[in-house]
Formats: sequence, structure tokens, C-alpha cells
Amino acid sequence: MTSTILVTGGAGFIGSHLVARLISKGYAVRVLDSLSAQIHGILPNGLDWLGDSRIDFVRGSVTDRLAVEQAVEGIDVIVHLAAETGTGQSMYEVSKYNLTNSQGTALLLDVLASSRSHRVSRVVLASSRSVYGEGSYQCPSCCSSSGRISPLARSADQLSAHRWDPICEICGCDLTPVATQETDPVRPASVYAATKYAQEDLVRIVCHSLGIGHVVLRFQNVFGEGQSLKNPYTGILSIFSTRIRRGLDLPIFEDGLESRDFVHVDDVVGSIVAAISSSGPINDVINIGSGVGTSVLEVARQLMIALGIDVPLRVTGEYRIGDIRHNIADISRFCTLVPGGPQISLAEGLARFAAWVKTQPLPDDLLEAANNELRERKLMA
Repeated sequence: MTSTILVTGGAGFIGSHLVARLISKGYAVRVLDSLSAQIHGILPNGLDWLGDSRIDFVRGSVTDRLAVEQAVEGIDVIVHLAAETGTGQSMYEVSKYNLTNSQGTALLLDVLASSRSHRVSRVVLASSRSVYGEGSYQCPSCCSSSGRISPLARSADQLSAHRWDPICEICGCDLTPVATQETDPVRPASVYAATKYAQEDLVRIVCHSLGIGHVVLRFQNVFGEGQSLKNPYTGILSIFSTRIRRGLDLPIFEDGLESRDFVHVDDVVGSIVAAISSSGPINDVINIGSGVGTSVLEVARQLMIALGIDVPLRVTGEYRIGDIRHNIADISRFCTLVPGGPQISLAEGLARFAAWVKTQPLPDDLLEAANNELRERKLMA
């Protein structure tokens, strides 16, 4: 019998790609999505699949019990993507992030726990590498270099002094980043990260008690065709692509050498499909990334090349409270889940992203307005 998959947040960036992949593989799909204006605009477009007879669409929020009850009926596997995203915005919209991310997940699980007739056998949760905080490092100078260090978030005093790298608590030297493993300590440094980790705990505990298999996928910086070009709070490549197309300079936080692990949406979707279809429950946490760290300066340069437009790069020395310095995943478990691991290189992914961007209407540049909001709230300096 064909499995029926519920994708919460299925009209979003990752969700849209996932729904198309699931349909192509013959799954029956139901989507629960509120069609947030910040992501989709006032009148959503580009969602032609909403009229596809193979997709059962439920418009509603994961915080609406009636919508969730309707959505889970007759479902075999839940892929839980619905969430508020963005580090900076989460620091002043605390209740909103907690309601959607933490309470929305709690409500979804509460509906399952209260139902005597559900047939859900697995929950796949989209989590985030942000739960690690600064992630894993080693000290190149002192005895602590023999082990892995998970430093606390960089302090406001440290950032204001422009000492960007995490510091060894023993000798005071700058630490060297290493790939973060799933077994490394979790130290959320933002409200967004805290709510994502709350989701993980809720899914792990409740699924275990109900005898439901679960998989937690910690996504790195996901990018690719179809990501929102309207949301100034998430997606550095979307933000940069708009400014490049408008001939505006690219303001780079800190010294520009902060790094991120960019993973293409097709590889992310492949990991979700594998988590859905793997035999037996996994009941594990898996990093989903490329395993390669790329500095913000370098990815900005590569994006300009891909778009064929050159604009000035402006390293501002500004910083945001809650941002992390480096971001590199150990993807050993990913390569076990999906033999061969990620397939799309950053260069190929940027070329595909740039080609898609050129077909899209030119959005307004909302970056400075978003940054001013953070400055006013003393979350950026």
C-alpha cells in the first residue's frame, strides 16, 4: 500500500521541493501550511502544485488544533518542516517563535497522543545546526588541544572588541574550528536555536512513549532554487542576490571570514526521502550538510561570478547577537543514510541558484530595514 505523507510547512522552500519529489516517487501527499505572507507574499504565487489532484492541501497553522487533527488523519509518516526561521528576528519575537516552533510541535504530538486511530509510524523532524551554538573547536596552543571544545556563545564585550573567534578558556588563544559531530554538546545561542532543540526533545520523548519511530535531521545552511527572495531575515544568498542584481554593495558582517556549511536543497530533500523510506526506525540525530566550510566573503564572490555581476564588497565589522562564527558539519551519518552523501557542489548549486534568480521578479531590498530593526533593539552593533 502506498504510504501517505504529511508535510507540515510543505509550501515553503524545502517543503515545495520535497512535495515534488514525493509525488514523483508515487507517495500520496498532504500539505499543512499557513502560507505566511513574510515568506510567500500577500498573494502567494509560484505554488502551481496547490491545484494538483495528487496533493491534499490543508491551509492552517501547526498551532491550530482543528487544522492539525484534520491534517494527521490517515497519515503514515509526518515530515515536520513548519517553523519560524531566522536568528536575529527570534531574539525579539520570542513568543511568536516559541508558539510556532515549540508549542506547534507539542500540539502536533499531543494530537497523536490523544488519538486512538492514528497510523503514524514515523516522524521526521527538520531541526537546525544552530542547536550546537558555536559548535566544536580545538585549541592549537594548550593541553586542551587533545580534546574537542564546545565554547559558549561569544560575549557582547568580545564582539565589540572585534575578537571574532571563540577563545580558549584555559590559555586565551583563538580556537580552531573542527567538524561538529551529532554527539557534541548542544548549546543554543539564540531563541530560534532554543526552540529547535525544544522540538527535538519533544519529538524524541513523545515518539518513544508512543512507539513511533523518529528521525531528527539537523540542517546546515540550505540554499537553492525556490528559496524566498522576499524574507530579509533568512537566506544570505537570497539577500545578496537581490543587492547584486540592484547594483548595491554587499555589507559583510564581522571580518567576512565567518564560515557556513552550504548544502543544496536537492541534497536536503534526498536526506528526508531516505529518512522516510529507510527500513525500520532510525531514532537518531543526523547532520545534513556538505561537510565543507565556506567563508561569507568567498560565497559572496562566487555568487557574483555565478550572476555575472560585480558589486563592491564592504566588510562592516558589525555583528549580530546570537550569530555563530563557524559552521561545519561532520556528515558521516549523512553518508550512511544516503550512500555517497551530498551530490551537489557549492559551485554547481550556486550556478543553478543564479540561473533561477535571473528568471524571478526583482524584489525590493529590505536588508537595511531589517538591520535597523536589530540595531534599535540593541541586537546588532
